[in-house]
Amino acid sequence: MHDHRTSRRTLLTATAAAVAATAISTTPALGVSEASVTASTRDRLKHLISRMSLEEKVGQLFVMRTYGHSATEPDQVDIDLNLKEMGVRTAAELVAKYHVGGIIYFAWAHNTRDPHQIADLSNGIQRAGLAQDTPVPLLISTDQEHGIVARVGRPATLMPGAMALGAGGLRSGARKAARIAGAELAAMGIVQNYAPVADVNVNPANPVIGVRSFGADPQAVAAMVAAQVKGYQSAGIAATSKHFPGHGDTKDDSHYSLPTIRHTAEEWEELDAPPFRAAIAAGIDSIMTAHIVVPALDKNEDPATLSKPILTGVLRERLGYDGVVVTDSLAMAGVRQKYGDDRVPVLALLAGCDQLLNPPDLPVAWNAVLKAVRDGELSTERIEESILRILLLKAKLGLFRDPYVSHQGVDRTVGVRAHLAAADRIAEATTTLLTNDGGLLPLSRRTHRNVLVVGADPASPTGTTGPPTTAVAGALRELGFTATALSTGTTPTQAKIKEAVAAAKGKDVVVVGTYNVTASSPQRTLVRELAATGVPVVTLAIRNPYDIAQLGGTGFAASVAAYSWTDVELRAAVRVIAGQTAPAGKLPVPVQRADDPAKVLYPVGYGLTY
Repeated sequence: MHDHRTSRRTLLTATAAAVAATAISTTPALGVSEASVTASTRDRLKHLISRMSLEEKVGQLFVMRTYGHSATEPDQVDIDLNLKEMGVRTAAELVAKYHVGGIIYFAWAHNTRDPHQIADLSNGIQRAGLAQDTPVPLLISTDQEHGIVARVGRPATLMPGAMALGAGGLRSGARKAARIAGAELAAMGIVQNYAPVADVNVNPANPVIGVRSFGADPQAVAAMVAAQVKGYQSAGIAATSKHFPGHGDTKDDSHYSLPTIRHTAEEWEELDAPPFRAAIAAGIDSIMTAHIVVPALDKNEDPATLSKPILTGVLRERLGYDGVVVTDSLAMAGVRQKYGDDRVPVLALLAGCDQLLNPPDLPVAWNAVLKAVRDGELSTERIEESILRILLLKAKLGLFRDPYVSHQGVDRTVGVRAHLAAADRIAEATTTLLTNDGGLLPLSRRTHRNVLVVGADPASPTGTTGPPTTAVAGALRELGFTATALSTGTTPTQAKIKEAVAAAKGKDVVVVGTYNVTASSPQRTLVRELAATGVPVVTLAIRNPYDIAQLGGTGFAASVAAYSWTDVELRAAVRVIAGQTAPAGKLPVPVQRADDPAKVLYPVGYGLTY
């Protein structure tokens, strides 16, 4: 890439340069607070805001998607998507037209093809930001939670997800994972990560959080959240705890509906608040809202994203948080059901939000905020309050000094051998052994050399090398076993079950990857019929650890929980199954009986070892 320093000197105004000269001097882990911001920095940022037009001010409040791998070329996959949805052809045009304060990257938007391309895209977006009449760098963000939610894949380092880290229980491991992940994101120009998840997953039927949570114990989750906040922010990026006020006890998915959480105010304080309190104490840079209704916190039953009692009354006033508040995606059904797309962004700002993330129709949302300010519904003071928080964060992250990254920095940082080795070491502590009848595990290459791997092959998370059955079989072969893979799917047909039973003939052991097993799932039939062959069966839960409760009576001999089907977590599980490492993970959530959920089958902290 060419040297950006000359163009940056040309584009930065004296005001912005002066801001850079007096940038916040605290260490990244301390977060943006009154104590960490010099009066001169605040004054210079306020002066910068005063120079903005109203359109530029409104733009700073938005964080928007863009399609394509380049800032200046139309998306090669679908050349018309940017034009159809936003009336622009490229990310650079998006910044120039709407003055957006941030861009969010998605794999499905074709933003994250490879690390060098991501770095070039980031640099192009920053050049567009500094080419405006009032030059301002952008906050470039993504959802890199790891585990089942990751937008940047291989060759970047993929870490174990939250519930796996919760099973490992090591705050040092969680912090190191975040520090490495944050350093790799920063090298690619991504400076705001929408992680860690601070939701306490107390509902096993939760369809949207689940293994994205560190667990069901509020204090344990709080400790892991604080560790990851410090890890990410020590790497020089902004962490984002989500989804406030807590999305852990819902049976509905806010992407498709508006969930209601029936916790009392006391239950919220005990169950949901601790991780957010811990994040704030750790200096969290930003907090993301949830599109959920919590009647105990807002009697009007507005979505939390649009609730002044929740965001201003609870988050700002009761918890004392004065950092950046970002909405969850405004394209989700949970926030759109009660109000129209023109009202949602205005109500979010009135409630106390600062950043408006990914509205479904940017022209509608942008013009609605513009109109609300001109009509006096939103005061100029109110939006400038949010803009100042956003600019303070940009200053803290060094974006006014130099927002650019380099290929050399990518090569020194992203997916390097030391990071990949660290990911494997961290994952070794996470695999949980739940049952081991007759001491079947660890498998011996003398007596259980010939292994059949069958089971669910859900869509692979970003960055995995292939289906879980293939990955598990490959990892076993690397350890000296003879292993073959047969995908039977998440809902195996009777024909597939018969095929698996036939394939088990002559094998020494069968490993069955299970995925969110329910009472009526044919996965139960698959396990039962495989066990009936007399070949020992090991079940490997590749997502939620609750599968074992539904598999009682199916005749399996041993059961392992991996918490995700990413390569790093499956490799760790295979090393446990093969005896290369001892199982060290402990359940971070209780597993309740399928026939009587009031009774706990395996409690928090349960886990066998060799």
